[in-house]
Amino acid sequence: MEIIEGCPLMGVPVPNDATVTAADIARLAAVGRAAVSNWRRRHDDFPQPVGGTAVSPTFSLAEVEDWLRGQGKLTDSPVQERVWQTLRAAAYGDVELADVLTFAGAFLLYLRADPGHWRELASAPDEKIAGTLAGAVGAHTDLVPDVQPADPVPLVRAVCQLVDELGVAEAFEFLRTRYLEHHSRRVYLTPEPVVRLMLELGGPARTVLDPACGTGAYLGMANEVFKNVEQLLGQEIDDTTARMSAIQLALRGAPAEIHAGDSLLADAFPGRTVDLVATNPPFNDRGWGYEELTGDPRWEYGLPPRMESELAWLQHGLAHVRPGGTVVLLMPPAVANRRSGRRVRAELLRRGTLRAVIGLPPGAVPNMAVALTVWVLRRPSPGDSPPDDVLMVDTSADPDNFQKVAANAWHRYLKGKPDGTDASVVVRIIDLLDDEVDLTPARYLPQRSAPASEGSFIAAQELLLTKTAELRDTVAGLSALTLTQARDDTPMTTIGELAKAGVLQILRPSARGSGEGTVPVLTLEDIAQGSEPTGTTAPDDDHVRVTTGDIVVSLAARYPVARVMPEGGPVLGPGLALVRVEPSRADPDFVAGWLLLGAQGARLRSSTSSARFDVRRARLPRLTPDEQAELGRAFRRLTDLEAALRETHALGADVLRLGLEGLGAGALRPSD
Repeated sequence: MEIIEGCPLMGVPVPNDATVTAADIARLAAVGRAAVSNWRRRHDDFPQPVGGTAVSPTFSLAEVEDWLRGQGKLTDSPVQERVWQTLRAAAYGDVELADVLTFAGAFLLYLRADPGHWRELASAPDEKIAGTLAGAVGAHTDLVPDVQPADPVPLVRAVCQLVDELGVAEAFEFLRTRYLEHHSRRVYLTPEPVVRLMLELGGPARTVLDPACGTGAYLGMANEVFKNVEQLLGQEIDDTTARMSAIQLALRGAPAEIHAGDSLLADAFPGRTVDLVATNPPFNDRGWGYEELTGDPRWEYGLPPRMESELAWLQHGLAHVRPGGTVVLLMPPAVANRRSGRRVRAELLRRGTLRAVIGLPPGAVPNMAVALTVWVLRRPSPGDSPPDDVLMVDTSADPDNFQKVAANAWHRYLKGKPDGTDASVVVRIIDLLDDEVDLTPARYLPQRSAPASEGSFIAAQELLLTKTAELRDTVAGLSALTLTQARDDTPMTTIGELAKAGVLQILRPSARGSGEGTVPVLTLEDIAQGSEPTGTTAPDDDHVRVTTGDIVVSLAARYPVARVMPEGGPVLGPGLALVRVEPSRADPDFVAGWLLLGAQGARLRSSTSSARFDVRRARLPRLTPDEQAELGRAFRRLTDLEAALRETHALGADVLRLGLEGLGAGALRPSD
């Protein structure tokens, strides 16, 4: 970690009037957001909200720090949180948070290049610092944003304090990561184990290109793992992300050249070749440029079909590697067997360009509803004899060691030795060139079953014990509900009337079919079972995307569900409706509770399995905001109980299954 000593603050502390959300509090205490909700309910001395909305309240950071410290729960650095809030406060008017972060990164490049100049400048009055800083920073980097904070002095002093704690490069990495987590939906982070595996499959290399570099994960890792790296090239379609990646790589001393732009439509490196192209390209991109690029010379293996953008990225990578160079891409599994792409796949096989297809385990890349694959390709050199086989690897049976499984199979394949396990197989190219040209690894591997181990049983048992303890606490929280005299004179309204009044919106999913894709879709079964999204679809502007605080309602009377969504992201699937409440006018938990009552009533009234619940006709009382909030908290306690019971049941089923399998296989035995 590189620390710049003597990065003075001149006695000016970072402001401590910042506010934080429940998610920020969870990060400070290293717990889940549910734990923060529990603290708010169970501890009378927990800090009260100072702003925000009923769905997303904000709290005083100073008060939260004091409370967490008194409870012994403070694990993260309050300095980091205060600095982040200082950056957020600097974004106003025409200055966006991305501009503030980019300016902070440019300042860090200046600080890294000339710390002595800053030591001298920091002792000057704020007016002189403000007048001198832009020129000093611009002298060391061309990454200064066009729009800059009006008063940069508090910002750079705050950043300096973060540098004293983390170092220059890590300070920017912290700020950039926080920005990407909460303020950018356009960047998907590839996990480090997957990046490291892909570089191992393609290395060693002195020159590397990532044509869809995003946050620069592949280029940054290449700078670490490859010796004597000479050049790292990257292109990213989003200008802000490209600038941030360029700053981060420069702060780590990487010989990187990053450009903003669309690699397929506006290649920043025409005619330049490298040893290795490694990337996680966009999937299922309908607008990749099929019409504009029909006659492009990069399509050496055939014109990529309109719906096969992945095959365009693959050939773009091959066009940028030298003869004998390697291309390693992360791909969705459908690329291996779509009928539209079989001609290109066949040509890759005939020329000996495709060398391996490696299936990753489910969950290796989070937020993907399918298990992805890694394709390894090599650009043939003149005079090479085309290979006659391809390596197929399936790592799904050992998700904890998928890197090792894949790398061992690859290195033994290169040495001409069989892997010796049932995780890989070498398939003759002639056997792949049939009508389907299916390159799915699992198709060519024997079926496997992994017996449960004693360790997995013990781990599941411990999880069940933890969950049952939490369940007791959840049940105990219901003691706050007391019997009272029922009222029948409360005026009532309906969801439809509230929609007409603008208190809420009722949204339905698009009538068009989902098709193939990687955008997660929340299905009727998902919402009924309380599970993560299991459906997928291709990107479409007509989709209804779920956001935090939305109420998702089942339209099927046999599934009475109305759930306030803690997080957004997926799109709404068939059989569901979405009620989006204006938090300043109604409490979402209150509305969700009455929607659930209406849905249960529809189930009792239905005479067929196809009966529908009419969301607009659901009734609810007219109450004051305080009365709604109070009743909403009560509804939330009951839905928390439902979720806890469901999770406990699932964990109990796992313990039962693993116990039976362990006893049957002899991996478990009774102890005296």
